[in-house]
Parts: sequence; C-alpha cells; structure tokens
Amino acid sequence: MGSLTTKMILPSENGYRAWEDQTLFKWRKRDPHVTLRCHDSVEGSLRYWYQRNNVDLTVSKSAVWNDDAVQASLDSAAFWVDGLPFVKSLSGYWKFFLAPSPANVPEKFYDAAFPDSDWKALPVPSNWQCHGFDRPIYTNIVYPFPNDPPRVPEDNPTGCYRTYFQIPKEWKDRRILLHFEAVDSAFFAWVNGNPVGYSQDSRLPAEFEISDYCYPWDSGKQNVLAVQVFRWSDGSYLEDQDHWWLSGLHRDVLLLAKPKVFIADYFFKSKLADDFSYADIQVEVKIDNMLESSKDLLLSNFIIEAAVFDTTSWYKSGGFSDELSPKVANLKLNLSPSPVLGFHGYLLEGKLDSPNLWSAEQPNVYILVVTLKDKAGKLLDSESSIVGVRQVSKAFKQLLVNGHPVMIKGVNRHEHHPRVGKTNIESCMVKDLIMMKEYNINAVRNSHYPQHPRWYELCDLFGMYMIDEANIETHGFDLSGHLKHPAKEPSWAAAMLDRVVGMVERDKNHACIISWSLGNEAGYGPNHSAMAGWIRGKDPSRLVHYEGGGSRTESTDIVCPMYMRVWDIVKIALDKNESRPLILCEYSHAMGNSNGNIDEYWEAIDNTFGLQGGFIWDWVDQGLLKLGSDGIKRWAYGGDFGDQPNDLNFCLNGLMWPDRTPHPALHGNFLIELGITNENQRLFPWLEIDEIETNER
Repeated sequence: MGSLTTKMILPSENGYRAWEDQTLFKWRKRDPHVTLRCHDSVEGSLRYWYQRNNVDLTVSKSAVWNDDAVQASLDSAAFWVDGLPFVKSLSGYWKFFLAPSPANVPEKFYDAAFPDSDWKALPVPSNWQCHGFDRPIYTNIVYPFPNDPPRVPEDNPTGCYRTYFQIPKEWKDRRILLHFEAVDSAFFAWVNGNPVGYSQDSRLPAEFEISDYCYPWDSGKQNVLAVQVFRWSDGSYLEDQDHWWLSGLHRDVLLLAKPKVFIADYFFKSKLADDFSYADIQVEVKIDNMLESSKDLLLSNFIIEAAVFDTTSWYKSGGFSDELSPKVANLKLNLSPSPVLGFHGYLLEGKLDSPNLWSAEQPNVYILVVTLKDKAGKLLDSESSIVGVRQVSKAFKQLLVNGHPVMIKGVNRHEHHPRVGKTNIESCMVKDLIMMKEYNINAVRNSHYPQHPRWYELCDLFGMYMIDEANIETHGFDLSGHLKHPAKEPSWAAAMLDRVVGMVERDKNHACIISWSLGNEAGYGPNHSAMAGWIRGKDPSRLVHYEGGGSRTESTDIVCPMYMRVWDIVKIALDKNESRPLILCEYSHAMGNSNGNIDEYWEAIDNTFGLQGGFIWDWVDQGLLKLGSDGIKRWAYGGDFGDQPNDLNFCLNGLMWPDRTPHPALHGNFLIELGITNENQRLFPWLEIDEIETNER
C-alpha cells in the first residue's frame, strides 16, 4: 500500500492521479472529531479554559491589517495552544518550493536527507499567494479553470513544504497524531520519508497517526515533515465560493500526544425540562483503544468519567482557583445499550439543576471535562470543552431558542484578512465580534465553509447565533448545462457527505450553532437528501438549512431564500400551507451605495408573523493589499494581480472596508432599532443609556 501511494504523488504508468478522482478524498485519515486538548489533569483543563474564556477585549484595538499581520498570525497560533502540555504547534517559517505543476515537483523532496537549504522560507500558517508565490484569483461563479470534472489543469501550482521537529521528552511512550487544521486544496504528507496520508476539504482538519514514523525523543535525530499541496484538485469543484482562491497550509499544523488508550471524541447533549428547571445531560464518549479489547473488557481496566463545572465565579474574581469552579453535574456511566443508532461508544448521564441557559443575550457557559483513568484512579487522559445549555426548536412558522422566538439580525462572514488572506488572527476575530455587538448584530452565517475553531469559541462566549455551513458550493455548474451536476451524481455523494460529517463532528459541542447548513449554491439533488438525513439522525437538537433547490425543499427546516423581494417574503409568510419560519440567508447586498431598503425589509419582518430576519451579504470587503508601482499599497480586487478569469470588484461588497472601517450603510442597518437587551455582562458591562449612540429609524 505504501509503494502504491507513493506512486500517486506523481503520474504513474497508468496515468492515475489521486487529485483527479472524486471517489478518493482521504487516505489513512483518522475519523473526524471535536477539537482535542490533551490535558494532563482536571485542574489543567479548568485553568486552560479560565485563560481562554477571559477574552481581552482591548486586543481588538491592536488588530493589524498590514505586514505586521504576518507575525500576529504566528503569535495567535502559539497562543491557541498555550497551556496544553501535550499539544505542540508547528507554526513558524517552513522551507518552501513552488512547482508549476505536480510533474515538476523535485524528486523525492519528502526524503529526510533531501537538501532544502536553497528553498525559500514561508510562514505557516499562510496562503502562499499572500507571500509572493503564484497569484490570487477572484471569481464569483465561474471556475478559474476549465469545467471538466474531475480533471484539473496540467498547470497546477504545487507547493512543497518541509519542516523539522523533535518529540519532547515528556511525550515518551505516547501516541503521536499529526493534525492539519485546514489545507487548500488537497495534500499528501510524509514523516521521515514515510507517506502518512492524503486529504481534501480546504476548511476542515485532517489528522493522521505518525507514532511509527517518528524518532524517539532520546534518538538525537530531528523528524522531517514534508507536505505536498495541490492548488487544484477534484475537491476544488466543490469549493466554488464567491471569494479569493488562495492555497496552502492556511491554518495551524499541530502535534498531539495521547496515551495508548485515549478519549477520541465526545458529544455533549442537554435536554431541558418543560419548565427549564433542570436539564438532563448526556455525553457520548468514544475511546481509541489500540489494545483492541472489547467494550466490556476496556471497562474492566479503565474508568470513564465526566463532569460539568460552573464558570460564573471566574468573572467576579481576580484570578483562578479550584474553589471558583464548582462541579454542578457529575455524570455516571450508563451500561444499558445505547439508544443512539450506530453509536458504539460509552454513554454518561447526569442532571443539572437550575441551569444558566445560553442565548445570544445571556451566553452562559459551563466547562465539560471528560476523563479516562486506570483502575487505580490515576488519570491517563482528559478532554474538555466550553458548553452551553439551551434549546433550539421550531414551532408553527417560528424558530425558538429556549422557548422564545428570536429575530435574526445577521451577517454573512467570510474569513478574510487583507494581508494574510484566509489565515486567522485572534485580535481580528475579537474585533469582528465586538463590532457586530456594537451594531446590534446577533447572528452570523459562516459563508460558505466551516471556519477556524477559535471563531466558534468566541461566538459561544460573546453570544452570537450561528449557521455553520458545509464547504460545498458548485455554482459554476449553473453555467455548464451539459455536465451532470454533482448533487445528482452518485460518484460525488461520498465526498459531499464527508464534508458535512466532518463539519458536524468537529463543531457539535458549540452552543452558538443553532443550524447546520448543507452548503451554498450547490444545486439540489439526492446527495442533499442524504446529507440532511445524516444530520437529522446525528443531531436532532438543531435545524437544517439549505437554500438550494428553491429554499423550500424537504432538506431544509427553514425557508431561507436569498435576495427575495419584500412582497415575496411576505407572501410566503402568509401561506397557510407553509409551517416553517422564513429567514433570508442572503439579502440587502452591501456593495457600493447599497442597503437602502433595509428599513422596508424590517418593516415587513416586524409586522408579519413567520418572518424572522436574515443575513446581510456581507460583512467585509474582500480586498487584498497590493503594492502599486508608485510604492503605495492599496486594496486590490479581481484582475489586479493579472488573474484570469476574474470578476473584478464584485468581491468588494461588505458593510466595511477590509481594515474594518465601517461603510456609512452599516450605521443604518440594525441600529434602525434601539434593540438593547444586552445582558451579556460577562464581556460587556452595562453602560449608562447616555453612553449609547443610537441611529433610530
């Protein structure tokens, strides 16, 4: 198998290329799961979240949008793993070579002894186009290459990366996992010359076990990690979103160290009593057991426990202590057969009395800690997450959170930075959320892909309703009627479902997510029915959203049109045969002198039962910094980099400039109402009413 996979890297004798086969989208890749922390103690878990949850709002003032952002992105990558003794970030400057095509990749560049001293240095995480390699391309609908699925051009820029690492002494006898948070668009990886895996999906993690390929800590040898990234792959046909096409290791690369038997995944579920006086808590836990013992035998050697801790006192004190983290729910193992279809892990259950409910106005969070111990009670592994207790439900023409209808005053948000592209920075994400709160925005649609894991934590903490969207868009097929659409093609079904599964499995514990989305502008067909069915079986606690097929198909729990006129949304809301709420997934396109009739939309929304708001397109102008011939840097748009094809300045349609300077229209959007119910005192203390600027309708 290893030799076969090595041949996949370059065209083999029979011409087979893995990056042009829609049925091969992963190899040796571990099952998707929640973000792992690899704690060494319960106290360490709580201390970690004390630091993570104590968001410094002043960092938004230090958000940088120029060349300083390169170092800021590296600093953020290091910050996000601080306090995790068994997680190591490989962020930093890697050796990099850009080949014009896979055929021109240096032979055996992945060998440990390959000479790379004359290669360039490239920061990781980053998009290579933002550092002088290749060129950015902006398109809205059309693919930037001939639409001939699953084939991609021979001229396919291919990034070759190399970096070095050592296993810490403290990681002795532990299993080593190599975790890529996101890579655009497809890649192979090697450790010390050994192929360890292949993956697609530019916005979700890929994880491989590399225990057998690493030199031990006392060998005196450095390990060599090599990665080959393809700009275009068959997966690119599923990623035709309206944004810049940028490539590379644009999120962090991590090493995780786990014991021989470890907590591999967990799913927090809460079911509130009818009067909200208590919540039944369930946690589904999966154990990775390399000993291959049976489920019952494992329990004879190990103890699985979980507990929920309160964080309220954290924000009323000057520092962390165990006494400020009371345990409010102790979960016990339920040995009865699991009622969850297809679940073969371990179920822990408990009760939480008088829960502090999570909502956008009162984002109360708890800390869930799951532990694995040996029979003597020694802790072997610990995982944790911030969680919220809340109920998302649907009544006749209404979306309800905790039994109350909510009005969605939302925006669509791409991950975009004018200097570093798709790479994320802590201060910039905090800046976005503070500005959303300032302008009375209470919801965000992740357009059009899963975003950085830290974004979800911040939305949990700030209080921001979220639609989490799968990385699926095939808009360019609308211009190619002779081609069979992927939504209706069985050969694409597994790749599409894999993207939905990966999103849900990674993000399932976040209270902010009220709906899963099957993607954007990707047609409609049996593959969507399969994805919606899988989500509803996996997570019935949230709604399913999808606009494709006319926004009213059986695959969506919300009528979610885009750019529908005011009188048409009113007509749907008044249709007695339509029981679903209507929430516009895109409306009031913000390009140029736009958003002028938003008051007409909200006049209708406020006065028509069944209308519950929508998401403005979109949050920020997607301009990229470019040095002009006069020595001045400006925000560039499609075509400014010589990119062909392009859609010119259609990427500049946000409510603010790329550096988050508001456009005039932003002041008149949701501030048309003095909708102040700000009870989020943990992050935003009460202001006197005369301190609040209003712009009433």
